[in-house]
Amino acid sequence: MPTKPPIKVALVNDYEVVVTGLLHMFANYADRVRVVKLVAGREIRERVDIALYDSFGQPSADTPAVEGVLRNPLVARTVVYTWNFQQALVRRVTTDGVSGYLSKTLPAHALVHALEQVHAGKMVISPAPKAANPTGGNWPGREEGLSYRESEVIALITQGLPNAEIAQGMYLSPNSVKSYIRSAYRKMGVVRRSQAVSWGMRHGFSSDYIRFDPEDVQPDPDGS
Repeated sequence: MPTKPPIKVALVNDYEVVVTGLLHMFANYADRVRVVKLVAGREIRERVDIALYDSFGQPSADTPAVEGVLRNPLVARTVVYTWNFQQALVRRVTTDGVSGYLSKTLPAHALVHALEQVHAGKMVISPAPKAANPTGGNWPGREEGLSYRESEVIALITQGLPNAEIAQGMYLSPNSVKSYIRSAYRKMGVVRRSQAVSWGMRHGFSSDYIRFDPEDVQPDPDGS
């Protein structure tokens, strides 16, 4: 009996440590999932069954970046991978055409199973997570003790976003954002925003220009 080919999945995120964590999660499922290498900040350039859009470092899961993936004719289906399960956000992105909305609290086997269901044509929406941190994967600042949400806030601060935009994009109250900032600052040993940005730049919170080796990617015809 012939076996099914693995699902071809593109990991869409501009942080090397995040993508590496996902690669480790899929490592034991090579017969079911084949990951496509990407260059940070560039469109997917080969046909894939699923684009797994990791929302880390994005102000929201309904950003223009998601719309760009949805419009890409080389992507059969798009799945958002996130901890943010505000119902208004879930409704918005699924209405826009996302085929799945998966929680970062899913263990690897459950994530692979969900992707297989999406590939089979089913809309898959995870239950809202009860825990704030994923069970697998990785994120900048984890080794320094930052929780996932603290790390997300520091990533957006490093990008230069003010608290109001962070709160709006993450669907958090301004007081919740301030609470995450205070707890993160204590762990980072900083007291000012400028210090936090400098710390973030030194600890992997600026998105990567090149995610994989340059030899893996053909240059653009115009040399850019």
